[in-house]
Amino acid sequence: MAAGGWPGSRFPLLTAEASAEAYASGTEPGDLEQAVWLRLLERLAADGPPPDPHRWLRSAVRTEARRTRRTARNERPYGSEPAGVAEYAHEPERLALAAARRRALRDAVRRLPGRCPRLMEALLSPRDLTYREIAGELGISQGSLGPERSRCLGCLRRLLTPEVAAG
Repeated sequence: MAAGGWPGSRFPLLTAEASAEAYASGTEPGDLEQAVWLRLLERLAADGPPPDPHRWLRSAVRTEARRTRRTARNERPYGSEPAGVAEYAHEPERLALAAARRRALRDAVRRLPGRCPRLMEALLSPRDLTYREIAGELGISQGSLGPERSRCLGCLRRLLTPEVAAG
């Protein structure tokens, strides 16, 4: 949008609102910012620019924060291994199959386009890097990691789909 709409050239209102809501929603401020940008693009395509950009932006950030909280409430980690997995985990056949899956995943990650291989390696790193650390390592903005990750995972899913179906 041009000078008539959003405040400032670096969007300090969006950054401030996302930072204020991020902690309570259990997400990164950059993820909230990216979600709001996506909502804006959807809105622009459907209805054009909002009549009151400041009000729309505040409302969009709060809406995305609520959506993130609801999603987090509904997601639950497994308390333990699924039934039967732990007792057979060290059988040679299972070990061989697990190794084959890891090799297929590593091979698919290497075949990804652009900077996806480096991004996926950083995300899967045993060092458990934060988005800030990954962004610094890759030389990209922290806010672009979420959409980039989504694109890379989509590519990875497409690469692995034939292999998964064949397996």
